[in-house]
Amino acid sequence: MSRPTVAVLRPDDNRIVEAVEYLQSLGVSPISDPMLTVDPTGQSPQHADYCVFTSETGVDLTATAGWEQRDTTVCAVGDQTATALRNHEYSVDVVPSTFTSAGLVNELSAGVDGQTVELARSAHGSDVLVEGLKAAGATVHDTHLYRLQRPGTAGQSVSLAVDGELDGILFTSPKTVEHFFGIAIERDAVATLQRGLKETVVSAIGAPTERAVHNNGAAVDVMPDTVDFTRLAEVTVNQIQRIQR
Repeated sequence: MSRPTVAVLRPDDNRIVEAVEYLQSLGVSPISDPMLTVDPTGQSPQHADYCVFTSETGVDLTATAGWEQRDTTVCAVGDQTATALRNHEYSVDVVPSTFTSAGLVNELSAGVDGQTVELARSAHGSDVLVEGLKAAGATVHDTHLYRLQRPGTAGQSVSLAVDGELDGILFTSPKTVEHFFGIAIERDAVATLQRGLKETVVSAIGAPTERAVHNNGAAVDVMPDTVDFTRLAEVTVNQIQRIQR
């Protein structure tokens, strides 16, 4: 039996390299099709009572810029973001038990009244953090550390999905979903893509990514209970293997 084909759409940096290697270790044939490239803005976080990080990319850019924590309470959305902060020798004070913006608002809402909160993230973050923290009485500043663009080379996974040749596809953020379906729109192939994805195990990290898939007329078959890529890959491959037995 040939190895299952699984498309991975992670950013075109070490993350896609590591993802491909991990998928190979699980016994599948990875289709490397980065849907994101990171475009730094050159900005860095302002000093505030609280600073919120939502991604490893934001942490790496902040560390490169030489940001100093001082007496700031540092918050991380997700274990991977927290690990990245610690790897750069920042202390992590708050990690919400629910790895979402809403989860962080719930975690902080009782203590931020009259405090300043800096959001250090991409230019594509939702308004949930801003609105929730302002409603809790905080003064919120949103620093856009980077933008996520679509690489000009992206699209192999779309072609394979349209042709029904993908066994699985891993969506890791709403932006990857947007770029993936955007290619299909440009090719006038959305309906064909939606049909092809019915024969594909579609997996997503987190509720926002799941919603983005649904909003584009497709169903999510697998969504792990963590925002960890390795877990996403494992449960997706397990589901493919169950189907193919």
